[in-house]
Amino acid sequence: QVQLVESGGGLVQAGGSLRLSCAASGRTDSNYAMGWFRQAPGKERVFVARIRRSGLYTYYTESVKGRFTISRDNAKKTVYLQMNRLKPEDTAVYYCAAGSSGGPSLYEYVYWGQGTQVTVSS
Repeated sequence: QVQLVESGGGLVQAGGSLRLSCAASGRTDSNYAMGWFRQAPGKERVFVARIRRSGLYTYYTESVKGRFTISRDNAKKTVYLQMNRLKPEDTAVYYCAAGSSGGPSLYEYVYWGQGTQVTVSS
């Protein structure tokens, strides 16, 4: 099995920064596309960012573009999400995911982490 473990979440004030990490273990390979999703209380899980295996192509949802940066280190089997200028609207549980494709739909990902809480205060 493939396991994904997120870390780096926490409580920050609006305008602050956090860096999330997602470490893969188990029967992993470097061909996975990786994505970040988030889910606020009472809302559905939505796409945030994704990155191809090579790391040369990235895509972000409009609400985070210019503030968040996704990157990966295949040697370390880790994907990152650098979050700057955080807003209260960013408060959610953040999940990393892996799949052989890697589009914006959560149904294209087959491996998921347990999530890490990000809370942004006003």
